[in-house]
Amino acid sequence: MNTPVTDPDGVADPAGLANQAGASPARRARFGFGLLGPRRGRHELAPDEFASLALPVGDDGVVIGSDEQGAPAVLGLGRPVPYEVVLVGGAWTAQVIALRAVGTGARVAVETGRRQLWTPLAQSANSGQQCVTLHDVGRMPPQGPSVHSPVLVVRDCGARPPRGRTGPAPWQSVLTLLPYPSPTTPRLMAQADLVGVQRVAPDEARQIGRTMNLPPEDVETLSALPDGVTLWCTRSSRMRVTTRPTEPETGLLGAARRME
Repeated sequence: MNTPVTDPDGVADPAGLANQAGASPARRARFGFGLLGPRRGRHELAPDEFASLALPVGDDGVVIGSDEQGAPAVLGLGRPVPYEVVLVGGAWTAQVIALRAVGTGARVAVETGRRQLWTPLAQSANSGQQCVTLHDVGRMPPQGPSVHSPVLVVRDCGARPPRGRTGPAPWQSVLTLLPYPSPTTPRLMAQADLVGVQRVAPDEARQIGRTMNLPPEDVETLSALPDGVTLWCTRSSRMRVTTRPTEPETGLLGAARRME
């Protein structure tokens, strides 16, 4: 019985190539390993170099416009925890957010007393499947949100909305639209995770400034914000965002406006 020949690297050489005349070790075929190639250093990073591999990616969510530096402003609505947003502003901005939420794969449920305002949006968004549903005030059923089917609930119920039957929940965010401040607005703002404010009267701006702990310069600008501009804020941070519609959004919703 023939004994397999082993090359100098310890690899079995059943064909006996290692003993062939004129075959140099650098040119021998290594069966199962391919040809010998140039020796290079390993591609390794030290632990303190790992940060150099980071990618410049922001939060997942809905692009609601651009900030003052022109960078995209992203609102994360699909969250594994309850999330509540209050917008003191126009329905146009709420509708743009709803359309863009549908574009990210969310379902949108609108509780409204203005069906005629939301019907064109629902018809346009539901061309392939039912992504937007409209419900009368106080008549919204449970939406069954999940990680695979997140939900945005839009409450367009006037300046003094009644207590909602469908509140924020895991994978279900709620956006409450207030056309203007009212005596109940401070309470709604206090319990919200994020507040958006569009152009309001000077006395309303002062009231909102006290509730949201805004600096005087932001309070002063609230009464002069252009159409399509929203001051998004919490009690500790703020960002001024300009929402510019895409061409399809303009065709469906028209130009940016503060009031309907």
